[in-house]
Amino acid sequence: MPTVCTVVGARPNYMKAGPLHAELRGLGLRQVLVHTGQHYGDAMSGVFFRQLGLPEPDHHLGVGSGSHAETTGRVMAAFERVLLADPPDLVVVVGDVDSTLAAALTARKLHIPVAHVEAGLRSFDETMPEEINRRLTDSLANLLFASEPSAMGNLRREGVDMDRARLTGDVMLESLDRHLESIRCACAAREHGVEPGGYALCTIHRPHNVDTPEALTEILNLLEMVEGPILLPLHPRTKNRLAAFDLDGRLAAIRHVRPVEPLPYLGFLDLMRSCRLLLSDSGSVQAEASWFDAPCLICRENTERPVYVEEGTTTLVGRDPDKLAGALRAVEAGTYKRSTPRVRELGRGVARSMAEGVAAFLGL
Repeated sequence: MPTVCTVVGARPNYMKAGPLHAELRGLGLRQVLVHTGQHYGDAMSGVFFRQLGLPEPDHHLGVGSGSHAETTGRVMAAFERVLLADPPDLVVVVGDVDSTLAAALTARKLHIPVAHVEAGLRSFDETMPEEINRRLTDSLANLLFASEPSAMGNLRREGVDMDRARLTGDVMLESLDRHLESIRCACAAREHGVEPGGYALCTIHRPHNVDTPEALTEILNLLEMVEGPILLPLHPRTKNRLAAFDLDGRLAAIRHVRPVEPLPYLGFLDLMRSCRLLLSDSGSVQAEASWFDAPCLICRENTERPVYVEEGTTTLVGRDPDKLAGALRAVEAGTYKRSTPRVRELGRGVARSMAEGVAAFLGL
């Protein structure tokens, strides 16, 4: 039976890999799971494996954090040893983190085919390292699984052989749907001392928002504008920058903001389900918030997931206080846009479609 090796490295990868891993298991394929360790520790990694039902990784590369070049190089060196010892018939990579590109490049140099989950997404902003990772990974991959129609259009414009591409839908949404009962049984809001529907949820971590004191100060100014309690799960990067720029006192002075530790998958989804609005710079949050029909204000000037602006609840506000104020007025007035049925459709049958693509490629 053919062997499929799936590579994950950061927390957004885990929930995307989970449904596909389950579908491939149903086909009877031998599976090898590799965790690069780009994100590590229980809060950023271990708890996700337990909640998503993923098995313990067969290989944990333990690369840790570092610059983009350091992370990419460490993953390539360690992953090459895994592939040489036990060559799979296909390597599956997920998303757009440094581990994604590193694993794809290593596999292809060893003449091992690659499938890319979330192929074709483009922000057209090359200051984002993820944009570089996405484009290069797609150029290497033998199978391209696109999560939304715009991604197929991007691949077509880039001259990709579209026989390699398949519009599968968004596996993030399918993962959410598979865990909906567990989410409904949670009570994360009251555990954090807030009432369902009476708080905002904020996640900020991207370099362009936190890597300079000026940008991070502008983010704090935006938080001041949002009324009522705000739960702020602090990404390690953001926490470190607040301390480095001597801005942690400034955050503490915003009395209605409640910093908390990074949250497990199900707890975060439960908070998203019952929040009044989200303020974030995340990509995946745009999909999840649109599924829950939660107003989602994104502190970016662009998005690689335009379907959630067009059909979902995402609005791009950047760090512009006027744009944020306008969106907040719509939320308070009850006139903020709602998701269309198309959002739910993007989360149906995704892993099954990808597994069928893998099976066809492997001649099963």
